[in-house]
Amino acid sequence: QVQLVESGGGLVQPGGSLTLACAASARTFKELAMGWIRQAPGKEREFVAAISWSGAMAFYADSVRGRFTISRDNAKNTVYLQMNNLKPDDTAVYYCTADTSLRRVQGLIGSDFGSWGQGTQVTVSS
Repeated sequence: QVQLVESGGGLVQPGGSLTLACAASARTFKELAMGWIRQAPGKEREFVAAISWSGAMAFYADSVRGRFTISRDNAKNTVYLQMNNLKPDDTAVYYCTADTSLRRVQGLIGSDFGSWGQGTQVTVSS
């Protein structure tokens, strides 16, 4: 079982930037596909971004493509989400996800996106 700990959330003005980080405990981190999902109050959780174990492939929700970038450092067991040009609609709790299946962390199979962390709050407001 992988343990995931997110950090980097906070309050930012519209148009601002934040970088989220997720540290994973698994010794097999480099074999895991990683992702980010988010859940806003009163809304269902939604897929944000995913990255393959090697980092060679990355996928994004239409709502964040061109503004967010997912990356990973397998030497540090860490995945990142660089968020630029943030909008009020990006306000949500962001969760890191992990699974051996890239399709699962994208939400294409199953319904849980894999294993989750505890989440970090991102608030975009002036």
